Amino acid sequence: MLETALPVSNGRVDSENRLVEADTRLADLNRRAGGEPGAPIAVPQLAATVRLARRLGITISRQIIAADDDLDLDLWVRAAPSGDDILLEVSGWRPTPDWPTADHGARREADFLTADADWTWETDAALCLVSLSAKVGEAHGIDARDLLGQPLTQLFVLAEDGDGSFPILSALASPGHFDGQHARMRATGETVRLAAAPRTDAAGRFAGFIGAAYRANTDDEPGVEQGTVDTAAEEAFPQEFGDRLGRALRMPLNRIIANADSIREEGGEALGEAYGGYAADIASAGRHLLALVDDLADLEAVERDDFAVDSDPLDLADVARQAAGLLSVRADEGQVRIDKPALDESLSATGDYRRCLQILVNLIGNAVRYSPEGAMVWIRLEREGQRACVIVADQGKGIAAEDQARIFEKFERLDPSEPGGSGLGLYIARRLARAMGGDIVVDSAPGQGARFIFTLPAR
Repeated sequence: MLETALPVSNGRVDSENRLVEADTRLADLNRRAGGEPGAPIAVPQLAATVRLARRLGITISRQIIAADDDLDLDLWVRAAPSGDDILLEVSGWRPTPDWPTADHGARREADFLTADADWTWETDAALCLVSLSAKVGEAHGIDARDLLGQPLTQLFVLAEDGDGSFPILSALASPGHFDGQHARMRATGETVRLAAAPRTDAAGRFAGFIGAAYRANTDDEPGVEQGTVDTAAEEAFPQEFGDRLGRALRMPLNRIIANADSIREEGGEALGEAYGGYAADIASAGRHLLALVDDLADLEAVERDDFAVDSDPLDLADVARQAAGLLSVRADEGQVRIDKPALDESLSATGDYRRCLQILVNLIGNAVRYSPEGAMVWIRLEREGQRACVIVADQGKGIAAEDQARIFEKFERLDPSEPGGSGLGLYIARRLARAMGGDIVVDSAPGQGARFIFTLPAR
C-alpha cells in the first residue's frame, strides 16, 4: 500500500508537452504509464490537464484519478503556465477504488448503452473528454488524442429536441442518464445520436458521463439530411445555451469569485501560501467562466432581429482612456505599456457609451494579450471626414492577410493553443460597431503587429 500522506511532486512540461523534469514519484508514475524522460507525458489525465492550462493560459487545479498498475490513484494536480512551459504540482497520491465499482448500476447501464454503439466516449465532471474510442478516428478522420481534455462541444454541435430542450442538460441537473441527444459532428457534419450514463467517484459524486454515439438516419431527424450542416440547430444551440447559462450560473459564479477572493485576501498566514494560490486559481477560473457567460449573452443579444443600441453624443477619447484604465492591471502583469490618449485630447462621436467601452476593452485587451513583454500598445485618435476613428495598435506577431476575415467570425480563434477567450469577442465587437453605424477593420501583416480601427459617425 502507498503512504496516506506524501509530499508534493513537481514536474515541468515543455511546449511540445514533453515531461522534461519530474520528481522521482511523478517520473515513475509516468514511466509505468508508458512514458520516458523527455517524451510526451503519458498519463492521459495529466496530459489533458496540461493541455487545458496551456489553451486557457491560466493555472488549472483539479482532482484526477490516474491508473497505476492495479491501483487507481486519487491525485490533486496544479498545472501553471510559465512562459512556454507548464509547471506541475501533484499531491494526494492516495489509492482509491476503481470508479466503476462505486456504482455497479451505472456501470451496467453504460454497458448496455455502449454494446451496440458505433463508438464510445467519456467525459469528466466538467464535460471535457477523457476517453474517445479509436473508431471515431477511422470513421471521421479525427485524431482522438487531439480531443482529449477538450470540451465535448469541440467534437459535437448539439441540437434541441422537439420540446426545445437539450437532454444532456437535463441529465446534468439530476445527474442521470440521457438518450436521444441529437448532434452533428463538428469536423464532418454527420448527424449522430448520443446517449450516456453518469459515472461516479468513490464518494458517490458525479464524475462525468460514459457515452455512446450512434450514426443517425433521416428517420431519426426529419428534415436533416445525413452529412449536412443544420445551420438552424447550430445557431439555436449557442443562443439557448447562453440564455440558460446566464440564468443558472451568473449568481453562483459571482459568489464563487467573491468567496475565493476573500479567502485569498483575508486568509493570511493561517491559510498558508499554497491554499492562497488555490483560492486565486478558483477566482481566476470563475472570472473566465463568467466572461464566457457574458459572451454568450451578448451573442444572443446582437443576433436578435430587435437588437438596438443608444445613439448619444460621447467623447471617444474619454471612452478610450477609461478602457485603458480598466486594463492597466492586466498590462502591468504582462509587462506591457499602454499609451492612451492625453487628458486634453477629445474626439466627438455618436454612439452607445456602454457598448463603445465594451468594444475598446476587447480591442485593447486583445492587444495586451498578444503583445510580448516590454511591448507597447498605442491608442490613437483620428477624424476622417464624417468618421471618428480610434486606432489600437500593438507589437504582436501580426495576422496574415488570409486570416484577417476569419478573426471576425463566430467562435474563431487562429491558434486555440494560445491564451484567449471564447472566439466571440471580435465577432460581437464588430456587430456592435455596425449597429451604431460604424465598423471595425484590421490592418496587419505577420511580424508587424496589428492595427484595429474602430469607427463611429463623428459629431
